[in-house]
Amino acid sequence: MSESNMERPQDRIPTGVPGLDTVLHGGLLRRGVYMLQGRPGAGKTILTNQMCFHHAARGGRVLYATLLAETHERLLFNLEPLTFFDTSRIPEQISYLSAFATLEQGGLKGLVEVLRREARARQATLLVVDGLVTVEESAQSKRDFKRFIHELQIHANLVDCTILVLTSSSEEPVGPEHTMVDGVIELADNRWGRRAERELEVKKFRGSGYLRGGHAFQITHDGIVVFPRIEALLQDPSREDPCKANRVSTGIAQLDTMLHAGLPCASTSVLFGPTGAGKTTFGLHFLNECGKEEPGLLFGFYETPPRLLLKARALGLDLDKKQKQGVFDMLWHPPTERILDALGNKLLETVRERGVKRLFVDGVEGFRQSAAHPERISHFLAALNNELRVLGVTTLYTSELQEMYSQEVRLPISGISSLVENIFFLRFVELHSKLHRMLSVVKMRDSDYDSSLQEYRITSRGIALADTFQGAQSVLSGDAKKPATPPRRKKGLPKKRSR
Repeated sequence: MSESNMERPQDRIPTGVPGLDTVLHGGLLRRGVYMLQGRPGAGKTILTNQMCFHHAARGGRVLYATLLAETHERLLFNLEPLTFFDTSRIPEQISYLSAFATLEQGGLKGLVEVLRREARARQATLLVVDGLVTVEESAQSKRDFKRFIHELQIHANLVDCTILVLTSSSEEPVGPEHTMVDGVIELADNRWGRRAERELEVKKFRGSGYLRGGHAFQITHDGIVVFPRIEALLQDPSREDPCKANRVSTGIAQLDTMLHAGLPCASTSVLFGPTGAGKTTFGLHFLNECGKEEPGLLFGFYETPPRLLLKARALGLDLDKKQKQGVFDMLWHPPTERILDALGNKLLETVRERGVKRLFVDGVEGFRQSAAHPERISHFLAALNNELRVLGVTTLYTSELQEMYSQEVRLPISGISSLVENIFFLRFVELHSKLHRMLSVVKMRDSDYDSSLQEYRITSRGIALADTFQGAQSVLSGDAKKPATPPRRKKGLPKKRSR
């Protein structure tokens, strides 16, 4: 039985943490006991308080009990800069209770009695126990510790209260507490070389499916933001593929003729070429055809929006006007320390919000450079492309080749040819001691096209194609040759006979 078939309708407690409710398929289940674990500094306290303030904003009441943690004064001081913090909720809806002295004096039994009494008195619908490791250390045996968890479960069911317990990551693979709680969410801060990336993983979640595996997250001024892993989020596209047969113009008339009226609608294309070949220029032509029925988006990593608009003006393309009309937009993400799934989620969010139909991703390497695990990139692109297709988006990627004049061509992303329908190559070609730019259509899935090699020039009016290489040889090697013509015979001289 699949996880999706195991789900049944139950009341949920939304966490209010962007992305986390998506991972949990809607939030926590009511009356459940959930464990949040992670090393110090992983983000447990911020995540939990963010959930508490969201719960209070929805009309709920929260009791937050601490055990040998930072003082409440210090805790609130650290939370105050975050936008979700609302001091007006304290103490009417959110109460903070220090229960360490009770644990020291009355043991686990005394702690359970205090938590029950205070939760009832405050009519708490969400109870937080911060410092489960202290409870475990105070337990005389593992049996007593398990009994404590069991008492929390009984309380959750009796008074319709959801419970969160916070603890440090256990050295044991599976502790007794893991077998008893309804769910385990682990936070980690991992190092990849000199780079660090925070990751959230749902280890266990009874009664519901969820997105498995690690999901990157950030701690921002607004609190924690989780970025569901694209391959898990879009394991299957969100809707049926419309699969229309109409064509989309590239913005270059001669290229449209080569492609027999343009690119197939809602297809994915990649334009390979070395630096300086004009890849971005081709993309700007493609976007210049956007309009009210086909809004356009440039998702770039390298050149800033002002520079791209300046380049478009130099080519005679009026993207400034289209931007003012609201049919064209640009998103720029410099390839510094980015999170791959944050980029993917932002791209899809913008496409859906603006109804984008023409998408130009200038530099697919920007995705690869943002991946903490580069081996993910082909799966990431497969899920992303499938979703863009069903949204009716015609997508054009550019990808830089390292070899400018070499006979060998190594694709920067393994397996990308199986992820896209159309492939175009831009090359520099030497002929008669002069460099020429050359375009070739390598692949168009389920469509005929003109396979002739075309020279193109970048002019003040944009890109122009010409049949320069008719009859030339070794063009794809980068060193084109014209076949030698036989010497012309002088008039009046007889032909030599071969013996």
